[in-house]
Amino acid sequence: MAICFINGNFNSASQCGIPVTDLVIQRGVGVFDSVRIYDGKAFALTAHMKRLEKSARLARIDVGDGAVIEKMTEVVREGAKRPDCPDGGNCIAKAYITGGDVVEHGQFPKPRHFVIFESGGNISTDDYKNGVALQPTDEGRPCPLTKSINYLVGLIQGSGRDDIYECLYCPDGKVTETLRSSFFICRDGKIITAPVGTVLEGVTRGIIIGLARENGFNVEERCPDVSELAKADEAFLTSSWREVLPVVRVGETAIGSGKPGPVAARLRQLFKANLDKWLDA
Repeated sequence: MAICFINGNFNSASQCGIPVTDLVIQRGVGVFDSVRIYDGKAFALTAHMKRLEKSARLARIDVGDGAVIEKMTEVVREGAKRPDCPDGGNCIAKAYITGGDVVEHGQFPKPRHFVIFESGGNISTDDYKNGVALQPTDEGRPCPLTKSINYLVGLIQGSGRDDIYECLYCPDGKVTETLRSSFFICRDGKIITAPVGTVLEGVTRGIIIGLARENGFNVEERCPDVSELAKADEAFLTSSWREVLPVVRVGETAIGSGKPGPVAARLRQLFKANLDKWLDA
């Protein structure tokens, strides 16, 4: 059962709510960040909460001098260790900051904030063994520097298809990121991924790039052309919940041999081996 911290208290998420006047409902004004919880410990908590603060400020949502972010950070720590934390403390904490009820000259001075702790959903071991397929779309991710709640464009791409894991944004023939993850291809001995600014600054993305470079991989930050997908040796995506997940097909285009490759497997192994470095005390 999901739990939620709002208005100073933890309760069942089903008992919590916000007014229908909140601009997160009226106009979709809101930002969030997702923090994975491993056995009651938050993954890369400081980095995620800094990104949440940055997202709020870019969205012109007033978070003051940082006290709101500090409080939400403590809420994540507390919730992760509660006996009613979902899945025995192996879940996702989603921290939200809404636009509130007031808009003044394009700014939102009275936001609301809350944190939901919920099951992250099962990732089948078959997904890591066999890889997943993505659906390309000519659309781009709205406001790529801000982790906003607006996922509508990506959600409707490939909807109704059981063989599609999620969409892959390819605006103007350039490969950027997926609906919920950072995206990488491997080609000509390089790992290639779109640069921050074109895409969201993924926390796990940054960790994986660091591990790759420390272990002798050549990482190039640029947007691959869509035509490069057919020439890639392998591909994978990264996120806090999925860690490193191989991609074997984009649309009708097979990636490499159509099977997960060794680079993704090695990077996931390195991530697991170093995970304790990023777990909250």
